[in-house]
Amino acid sequence: MKNLLSLFCLWSLSAVTALAGSPNDEARYLAGLNIDGSTLEPWAREGAWQQHASEFQRAWVDVEDRQLGPIRTWMPANLNFVYSDPSPLFYPFSGPDMLYAHAFFPNASTYILCAREPVGNLPQIEALDPAVRAAALANLRKSLNAILSFSFFITADMKNDLNATQLSGTLPVIMVFLARSGCQISSVEMVKLSSSGDLTTDKSKTPGVKIVFQGTTGRTQTLYYFTSDLSNWGIKSNPGFIAFCKKQGRGNGFTKAASYLMHMSEFTTVRDFLLTNTRNVVQDDSGIPLRFFNGNEWIMGLYGNYPGPIELFAKHDQPDLRDAFAHHKAGDLPFGFGYQWGRGVSSLIVGTALSSVPKAGSTVEPVSASPPVGTPPVGSPPVKAVPVEE
Repeated sequence: MKNLLSLFCLWSLSAVTALAGSPNDEARYLAGLNIDGSTLEPWAREGAWQQHASEFQRAWVDVEDRQLGPIRTWMPANLNFVYSDPSPLFYPFSGPDMLYAHAFFPNASTYILCAREPVGNLPQIEALDPAVRAAALANLRKSLNAILSFSFFITADMKNDLNATQLSGTLPVIMVFLARSGCQISSVEMVKLSSSGDLTTDKSKTPGVKIVFQGTTGRTQTLYYFTSDLSNWGIKSNPGFIAFCKKQGRGNGFTKAASYLMHMSEFTTVRDFLLTNTRNVVQDDSGIPLRFFNGNEWIMGLYGNYPGPIELFAKHDQPDLRDAFAHHKAGDLPFGFGYQWGRGVSSLIVGTALSSVPKAGSTVEPVSASPPVGTPPVGSPPVKAVPVEE
């Protein structure tokens, strides 16, 4: 009898293992996409998943029409030197926002995201009870409501939503965004960083996840998400993330709805990293203040309009940025971006480091051949941004 029980336990374990979906299947299931022929197909017949897929599809059609489609059209027409760049992408204060990272930078070889939110675990929906699975799918839709509606996560809500059910942390959301962006996930691996910025299996203060996927161009790309404190004190006590980023070489920077943290003296280290280690920085006004883009080192492009911060962040108004928009023709911006998410009131600011502009004779497309629409015309005063002491 004891032997029969042991054999039954072994059979049960192997059966569960055999039924486990691949990371790509799990991502497609969570994203409400077709998984016919996968080991997860039986769970897609449940009423809760059918409702999830239907509601998710309606929300996705809306965000595709309002945001993602216009971005994918606008970027290569206006910022192709950024859009087509395979350099690594650094996205601090990102939360799980791979959605907009991929829309703006679909050709990046490596995406490096970092925020305070925990990584969570690789979802295994087939291991959940039906009632728990239904609740998890409903909460997943709730956690994505803000970014699909307004283009950003609301930090306080995200903290609660990402820990409310079995689908906890940022990983399930990142996987959903990859699947919905047309990517195929090859592998998901939990990783850690040493204080010197190397991947390690030892005890670490910087947990993360590494996702290898096939992008929409067919190339293999890699995404890292790390949980880390990006304040000056946090980086000093735990330098692993910044050390890891420095080892990736020069890349591009992206910030959006970043709570104006890099306006503050407590976040100068991450701000200086972006200014020193990027070719281009694409951001809204909540990222790096204009005054820190030294006019002798950066070309600035302005798009949309700058009505100032929302009321919650009113103290971070930038008079110099307001003046720049008033005196330099800004390019059109046909989508919402950042806290001022309404079309027509959003601003997008692009800094291009002069040191990254290709020299004459280079085979790389020069920035000057396809300049930002918002770049001041020849003969007009350039957008000056001179650092000041805090």
